[in-house]
Amino acid sequence: MTHNNEQFKFVSKALLPTRFGMFTIHGFLDQETNQEHVALSYGHWQKNDAVPLRIHSECLTGDALFSTRCDCGFQLEKALQNIVEYGCGVLLYLRQEGRGIGLINKIKAYQLQDDGLDTVEANEHLGFDADLRNYDICKIMLATLDIKVVEIMTNNPKKVSALEAMGIKVSARQPIDHGVTDDNKQYLRTKTDKLGHKFDLDKLK
Repeated sequence: MTHNNEQFKFVSKALLPTRFGMFTIHGFLDQETNQEHVALSYGHWQKNDAVPLRIHSECLTGDALFSTRCDCGFQLEKALQNIVEYGCGVLLYLRQEGRGIGLINKIKAYQLQDDGLDTVEANEHLGFDADLRNYDICKIMLATLDIKVVEIMTNNPKKVSALEAMGIKVSARQPIDHGVTDDNKQYLRTKTDKLGHKFDLDKLK
């Protein structure tokens, strides 16, 4: 089934073998920004099943370059592992680097963090809000995959609210507090204290 609107468009899909298992990759285009986003689906589900879901915002440094100053790469890997273990599920990979400020600005923010600011203060020092991400495209992505009910893997309650606002039922929120390192403990504390993320703070001691 294909669902498009004037801004968001489903483009194509193909098999994607990974070291976790065989996924299908679905390509989507935001025609206003020309940004390309993908969904990775695994297994099968019925129309009203609660489908395991991870909404993951792009993090080149964590996802591809193995940075340990955030937990993004660890969460991406754990989410894909979980989906395969569950037997089905979807990961929506959204191209909004650095909570929406872009890669170069994220590097500038990293420099400010090296000088003593936290991740929120660094974004604000550069003139940005703490989090500029937008989840509107998720509605078309999930509709294309015939998903109406999800069990979301996230520590961020804002993702739950965004899904519910677009008419997606969230039957459960599963924490994905995975990948604590000495390099990212302060970053995770800041996300918990200032951005409202739900995280087991005992893991940060």
